[in-house]
Amino acid sequence: MDATTSTTTSTSITTTEQVPVPVPVRVFGGPTALIEYGGLRLLTDPTFDAPGEYPIGDGRGLTKTAAAAVSPAELGRIDVVLLSHDEHPDNLDVSGRALLADVPLTLTTPSGAGRLGGTARGLRDWESVEVGRPGGGVITVTGVPALHGPGEREGLEAVVGQVVGFVLTGDGLPTVYVSGDNAQLGPVQEIAERFGPVDTAVLFAGAARIAVLDRQLLTLDSARAAEAARILGARRIVPVHFDSWAHFTEGREELASAFTAAGLIDRVQLG
Repeated sequence: MDATTSTTTSTSITTTEQVPVPVPVRVFGGPTALIEYGGLRLLTDPTFDAPGEYPIGDGRGLTKTAAAAVSPAELGRIDVVLLSHDEHPDNLDVSGRALLADVPLTLTTPSGAGRLGGTARGLRDWESVEVGRPGGGVITVTGVPALHGPGEREGLEAVVGQVVGFVLTGDGLPTVYVSGDNAQLGPVQEIAERFGPVDTAVLFAGAARIAVLDRQLLTLDSARAAEAARILGARRIVPVHFDSWAHFTEGREELASAFTAAGLIDRVQLG
């Protein structure tokens, strides 16, 4: 699999061609989902450790409440890992780190790539990587903004670290957006202006809250997830990162209610 890097600076809006078969997305719990796209298999934020307490520093920790629906051995081939960030165990755990060693390419934040080494490559905002497809051609993965909490980027990243989202595009393929741990709608608006409407939006939701930042939102709550889908013009919405951890304060019921109120529930995959 070949990868070359280019920087995307265009601000034009791209309208995606609708295809009769949706992009397959399988959700395994927490932020972990398998996206089959252009003949490639891309895995988001791999987390497969058992339920229990996981430290995040300064004596604090996160509580995992449920195991993933599959084990790494059951996944089969993974071509690319889309890792929104490496610093929190609910986005990359011990088993997930072990999996990275067998994956040809891990795309993540610039700082995360420095920590992980190996096949990890960092993507700045709007920077793109082309990944070879089986049988020829490429898909393009573009890093897009994500803010893991309230406030401005500089102060926020000093507390919770860098996060990156991703947009997948390719000739004859629908556009897919993977939000990563983004809590703000400003970045979503920027992404919609460049890539919208999108076919499939994989939205990290759950209204995550911990003592850091006075329990303010660290990811989208259900109402903001619905608004993000509206801004993006998403034809299909796949919420992830709303179960399996105690610091998620909204789950399936709140998501269903918010998307119903927004008139979008028929577009939501909550399986």
